[in-house]
Amino acid sequence: MNQNRDEGPMNQNQDELLYGIEDNPPLGLSFLLAFQHILAAFAGIIAVPLVVCNALNFSVEQTTIMVSATIFASGLTTFIQSRGIGPVGSRVSGMMGTDFTFVNPTISVGAQFGIAGIVAATITGSAVEIILSRFIRPLMRFFPPLITGTVVSLIGITLLPVSMDWAAGGSGAADYASLRNLAVALVVMLFTLFLNHFGRGILKSAAVFVGMVFGYLICIPLGMVDLGQVTSASWFSIPMIFRYGFHFDLASTLAFVPAYLVSTIGTVGIVIAIGESSHSRLSSDRVAAGVLADGVGSAISGLFGAGPNTSFSQNVGLITLTKVASRRVMMLSGILLAVMGVLPKFAALISVMPQPVLGGAGVIMFGLVAAQGIKTLSSIHLGDRELLIISVSLALGIGVTVRPEILKNLPQALQMIFSSGISTGTLAALILNVILPVRKENA
Repeated sequence: MNQNRDEGPMNQNQDELLYGIEDNPPLGLSFLLAFQHILAAFAGIIAVPLVVCNALNFSVEQTTIMVSATIFASGLTTFIQSRGIGPVGSRVSGMMGTDFTFVNPTISVGAQFGIAGIVAATITGSAVEIILSRFIRPLMRFFPPLITGTVVSLIGITLLPVSMDWAAGGSGAADYASLRNLAVALVVMLFTLFLNHFGRGILKSAAVFVGMVFGYLICIPLGMVDLGQVTSASWFSIPMIFRYGFHFDLASTLAFVPAYLVSTIGTVGIVIAIGESSHSRLSSDRVAAGVLADGVGSAISGLFGAGPNTSFSQNVGLITLTKVASRRVMMLSGILLAVMGVLPKFAALISVMPQPVLGGAGVIMFGLVAAQGIKTLSSIHLGDRELLIISVSLALGIGVTVRPEILKNLPQALQMIFSSGISTGTLAALILNVILPVRKENA
């Protein structure tokens, strides 16, 4: 097995990885692992365009086109982020997709100027993140293990409510928290845990994929899978550039700026988290390249009529769980996603997966991300100052996640910045780390 020799492999538990960032698993296993990443992220990838299209009362045709374009663009940008093209892409196992941070500005712009306005704001607004990516190197000194460990923990903890909603059937579902939904989630969770702990070879590495397939299959006789959507979906759809035109409006672009700021902060934390999970210390240039991939990827996404792209945190837990950090697996995920974007029937087959199935796996994955952050924090000296920074950052990050209504009286731009528990907690940790003096006994 080749060891990853990035900017510095982490000594602790380096031998636990089955495949490092630069390793190449067998093709059959790679396909399973790639589908595993897709299953973990797919609900998040298609959720934003569905919410936006529903809010804007777009036609079925417009909704289908936007969802397909989003899947296709996510595939392209995932490939770019993981493969790296010139200075673009962190060259780690990073999944890309549209985040809920962009929902409000997208709906606001779409209500005035339709898809043409969304496309223009997405492309022009991406310049903000492209420019910010050039300033990551001097900022990385503000991300010592104290901050990175806190941020990684926040990523996992703030995602746990999402997995619990999935386990209950999905937020707003008529049968939310029904015994059937909870039972399915529990069975998937236990089955996945059993495979990962006791399985060998491919069963261990692809435990989440096998667990989800198992859950999917048991849901069919329970009447939880609507295959009618799969039957009605078309076989082939080609994403087109500027299908609905391009309408530039300065105010629309400015509406996207706060969301791109949040995306930048989140991506820095997620790329660092991927490095932690991959047992590799990433240089500031690699992190900056990841942020640049966000910006460039968003511009590419806009060309095809999809919303901005950003790094997904859901998939970090899979690296920790499977011990597979190979970026080639994620490159394959990107290729498969792009193919699904032009083959809607296959995408529909995944999109009808019952949410309790995702919830059963999500609880494990997101919990592992939080544990990875705690593991990082346990490796440093935790004096009163450090505990204060960690406690306040976690409290604020978790607080706005579980009680988002606390922000309702803030200006819209501030609401957008602090609506993400990750960005709120990260900003709190960064500020406190700067303003709280380091005592000599903690130095």
